[in-house]
Amino acid sequence: MRLNTDGLIIREVQTGEADRLVTVLTRDMGVIKAFVRGARSIKSRSLSATQLLGYSRFSIYMSRDTYTIDEAEPIEVFFGIRSDFARTSLAMYFCELICELAPEGADCAEILSLVLNTLYLLANNRLPVHQLKAVFEMRLLSLTGYMPALVGCEVCGKYADDTMFFDTESSQLFCSECKRPVHAIELTVGVVTALRHICLSDPQKIFSFTLSNSGMKALADISERYLLATTQRRYKSLELYKSFT
Repeated sequence: MRLNTDGLIIREVQTGEADRLVTVLTRDMGVIKAFVRGARSIKSRSLSATQLLGYSRFSIYMSRDTYTIDEAEPIEVFFGIRSDFARTSLAMYFCELICELAPEGADCAEILSLVLNTLYLLANNRLPVHQLKAVFEMRLLSLTGYMPALVGCEVCGKYADDTMFFDTESSQLFCSECKRPVHAIELTVGVVTALRHICLSDPQKIFSFTLSNSGMKALADISERYLLATTQRRYKSLELYKSFT
């Protein structure tokens, strides 16, 4: 059986002298692992198309338990990211999150669109890096079943307050007047509004918001803390990114 689809290489492992085992976020089948024979040869047409962060059009042969990429035509390789260590490590973090959260054997068109748009903005320096990171973390969590409860206060239902509190463990929001967990994190109404926008707005609009420098820092902090609390694991690429910032 053969599949023609587009996808992004989110992990690569060298095997043998010239082969490569890649993990691909595909539009049609979610995350798959596939072999690329001779991909590391300089003469290989698949060299750039099957390297990490390569977004390509693939022809994939599927046997019982194995996928093999027969042909790969590069669409975008995001050269603007590769020249900067911090941006490269952040892109690797995005890929690591996808490996952790994206499903196998399911349509992943919206997740693929999210990561491609984020990488494009990162490569072309279109938005602050902290904003891109926060949007990607919160939107990916929302798409994979971990959207926090942000509509209103968990106790009284109040939609907005000058100061609200978010509990990363229960993923619940509280107003300033209601009883809340002692470890809930204080947020301004601007940061709460940004979180709602990221999680609930149309895909084309998720990057379209502004915050003050302090607000953006608070958004980046709460997004990362919520992701780490939800997935309950460490990410080497995140630690690498932080070493450059």
